[in-house]
Amino acid sequence: MRQSPPDRHPVIAMDTLISALDNSLRTVFARPRSSRPCPQATPGPDANLSADEQKLSAALMRVNHVGEICAQALYTAQALATRNPDLRARLQRAAQEETDHLAWTADRIEALGGRPSVLNPLWYAGAFAIGLAAGRMGDRVSLGFVSETERQVEAHLASHLDRLPPGDRASRTIVAAMREDEARHGQEAREAGGVELPAPVRGVMRMAARVMTTTAHHL
Repeated sequence: MRQSPPDRHPVIAMDTLISALDNSLRTVFARPRSSRPCPQATPGPDANLSADEQKLSAALMRVNHVGEICAQALYTAQALATRNPDLRARLQRAAQEETDHLAWTADRIEALGGRPSVLNPLWYAGAFAIGLAAGRMGDRVSLGFVSETERQVEAHLASHLDRLPPGDRASRTIVAAMREDEARHGQEAREAGGVELPAPVRGVMRMAARVMTTTAHHL
């Protein structure tokens, strides 16, 4: 009798599913808590931001907050998809640092009198689906996706350092610290065997990110 081929992706353990669901709910609906203190600007006089500068800073930090919502979704989904316990642990450690970013940006948005994106549940769901798809393509592709994502995020944060008001030292310090973490995550993914994604895939990722950042700036 002909035997069926083995399932490449066996049923995911119930505790892993519960953990992923818990992380999803906490990311979207709970107030995030960081394990590291929020980076503080070096001592010096704080500039009073004009109303327009404060509005711009709040919008840019909202975009960064959405990016961290998406990062949580991506890492959670990729950790769920992999069968490699070492990679799962690596992704979960990175997700914890992204939780710090989530908390820092949330607190800064509040301090600036802004609000998070009203579309956060949608951003999370979309990023989770993308992360799950990347994870199902194998660990090297999944790591390559992490590498390319972090490369694009690093460039995005650099552009925000150019756009944030010079007097908003608090936001600039947070963004600079986030940029360092993202660069390290990308380097670690490459060193772990992440493959270079095809140019068309990288282009699609940039277009999707542009839609997200443009929308989150206002909503």
